[in-house]
Amino acid sequence: MIKSLQRRFVVAAMIAITGLILLLLGAINAANLVLISQRIDRTLNLLCDTAGDAGSLPPMPKPEPDSSPFPFSVHHDRKVDHNAFISSNFFVVRFGADREPIFVDVSRLYTISENEALELASEVLDRGGGRGEYGRFRYLIKDVQMRDTVTVFLDTSGESGSFWRVLLLSAGIGLAGWGLMLAFVVLLSKRAIRPIAENIQRQKQFVTNAGHEIKTPLAIIQSNTEAMELYNGENKWSRNIKEQTARLSGLVKDLLLLARMDEGTVQAEPSDFSISELFEDSLDGFSQPIDDKSVRLNSNIPGGITIHADRKQTCQLISILLDNAIKYTNDGGEITAALEEKAEGPVTIRLQNTCTALPDVPPDKLFDRFYRADTARTQKSGGYGIGLAMARSLAEANRAAISAKYIMPNAVCFTVKFRL
Repeated sequence: MIKSLQRRFVVAAMIAITGLILLLLGAINAANLVLISQRIDRTLNLLCDTAGDAGSLPPMPKPEPDSSPFPFSVHHDRKVDHNAFISSNFFVVRFGADREPIFVDVSRLYTISENEALELASEVLDRGGGRGEYGRFRYLIKDVQMRDTVTVFLDTSGESGSFWRVLLLSAGIGLAGWGLMLAFVVLLSKRAIRPIAENIQRQKQFVTNAGHEIKTPLAIIQSNTEAMELYNGENKWSRNIKEQTARLSGLVKDLLLLARMDEGTVQAEPSDFSISELFEDSLDGFSQPIDDKSVRLNSNIPGGITIHADRKQTCQLISILLDNAIKYTNDGGEITAALEEKAEGPVTIRLQNTCTALPDVPPDKLFDRFYRADTARTQKSGGYGIGLAMARSLAEANRAAISAKYIMPNAVCFTVKFRL
């Protein structure tokens, strides 16, 4: 239980940390993408306005101190405009009013010929729209003076490479941080759950000590009741005393077994045995109580299925589930017992029983200690409310998974899956 609690603490903490890291990395990369996109758009507008106002692009300027490096007509900071101009890889195609090309400038991008540039520009004009993407290019189409049309294609491979470098770097840093936080949380979890673990350990010790202390008075009450019956004969009061003493003795015995299993002092001794034969024998042992309630039994137990587990504990596990099914099946109801083995899969035991009404709690709640569907706790079924809790402990001790589910309208199915 302590290890399970520690695992839950680590999982919960790491889910929160993972969400925070993903949120931060997502925000950083989203902001980087927006900034890159805005920078590309500003550069496209600058180049388009320049080509539209100048009629053609001038040769690469050589800036001089305190002089205008390029005759931009737009009102931007000239140094910023100059840097954007000389660092960009682009080509420009200008069309007249009749879609005839006026000029094509590919001097800033040597991987594209004039014919290729003209074909790309014509294609994006046919698409319509003012801006978009074409391969590694981002383009902008703008109408300028004298009803001409300017198309500017900007090579954004450098910006894309920058974005992916930031993304991979941030992902690497985030992954490393996640690993460090995992190690920190694992170390911290032992300290965080220590008070809870100590409290659970004290409760287990209390149950063990109280159980041993109660056994002696119960034995004395039982023996004194039998002695009184020797002198005075049996009567309804002595019978009630013996019944309730036997019931309390059984409860103490089960509580002590459950406490020892929680403490890990009861270890499974696995071996290979036929689960088919064990299941059949267990069903035969409960044939009388099944007949007493007029319950219809449907069994499907193939022969020759073996598992590797503790035979005694597996027998006790099956007996608990069968006893629970019989107790809570309505008179004249139905119980289905099935054994399944899938290729390369677990061996599965299924026990399904009908009932008067389904419990109004989640199925997993049925495995809680002292949970009773009878909220008045009138003990009509004769159970203690810890049988399914013991079944779960027995399953976990044998590396098996036990679960419950409701089948509408009035059936409960318990499943035990034994690992290979």
